[in-house]
Amino acid sequence: MMRRIGAALLFSIVGLAACAVQGNQPVSLEKIKLPPGFSISVYASGVRNAREMALGPGGTLFVGSMNAGNVYAVIDSNKDNSADEVIEIASGLNMPNGVAVRNGSLYVAEVSRITRYDDIESHLKSPPKPVVVNDKFPHEEHHGWKFIAFGPDGMLYVPVGAPCNICKPDARHAVINRMNPDGSGLEAFAMGIRNSVGFDWHPETKELWFTDNGRDGMGDNVPPDELNYAPNKGMHFGYPYCHAGTIQDPEIGGEPCSKFTPPAITLTPHGASIGMRFYTGTMFPAQYKNQIFVAEHGSWNRSTPIGYRVMLVRLEGNKAVKYEPFAEGWLEGSRAWGRPADVLVMPDGALLVSDDQAGVIYRIAYK
Repeated sequence: MMRRIGAALLFSIVGLAACAVQGNQPVSLEKIKLPPGFSISVYASGVRNAREMALGPGGTLFVGSMNAGNVYAVIDSNKDNSADEVIEIASGLNMPNGVAVRNGSLYVAEVSRITRYDDIESHLKSPPKPVVVNDKFPHEEHHGWKFIAFGPDGMLYVPVGAPCNICKPDARHAVINRMNPDGSGLEAFAMGIRNSVGFDWHPETKELWFTDNGRDGMGDNVPPDELNYAPNKGMHFGYPYCHAGTIQDPEIGGEPCSKFTPPAITLTPHGASIGMRFYTGTMFPAQYKNQIFVAEHGSWNRSTPIGYRVMLVRLEGNKAVKYEPFAEGWLEGSRAWGRPADVLVMPDGALLVSDDQAGVIYRIAYK
């Protein structure tokens, strides 16, 4: 099913003093705090439940969703950094959070399968019938939504979260898998991962880094989320026995934390750190080069809400040394008007941020 959605922006943006309306949800860009020299604008509106983003070779931005069940193509025809059109290229899917592009084909991750739309940018308004790449993934929807991406090795990385808050999963769950583009050769690359919804590879070392969301039910501040570093296949990151490198699970336990790989750095507890990317552009100042941006989707059951922002992880070599806010203001007291879900570096160096609550894509630029 394909449906064209009017996406012309009904407002103009002057610096940070901008306000749009997505249904009943206000988008108040003047409330977003950024470092000096940075500005934020709306790149696209009408992208319902926008989650993971991927860029096609022709400049089309593809966006998955989780609850909406849709996949979108976002087009900026005149290259003015404001989308002219949003096209719904698929609908009625089962949590199609993940999207990736390879050789002109769009890969879409649902809960139990990966499908492929060939030569998609030539057929945005009449998408081809999807080809099933692999439909052998577990069917559990609890942590079943997926972030997918092609690695430097040419393989498609596909996580499968734990089918629970805390339990002893079988070998098919709590892993990041990888497989060939045709779906063959599926294997677990990293294990002991409760729910990763974001990963990327260091631009220089080509090594995998990923976010992981900590378990619930241990209090407001325990355990923290994690940013993990997986330079080699076969590493185990502790779930369900150990959290954040040092916290033994009170229900499962049974294994010393020293047995597992600790996180590169701990992140906001229950902040729901999901989409992440290395900054590979040249627009931002030099100190941002090869650093990590993380979308904190925001807590859902913490007594005092936390997150709802874009964070920056500073690296020294392969060591994560600092975790600090980069863009914040979507959370006002106990109310959030937006929830960052993913980040993506554009060819011009601007940073896109998807917001699945407001249904927009933001563009952060440096003058």
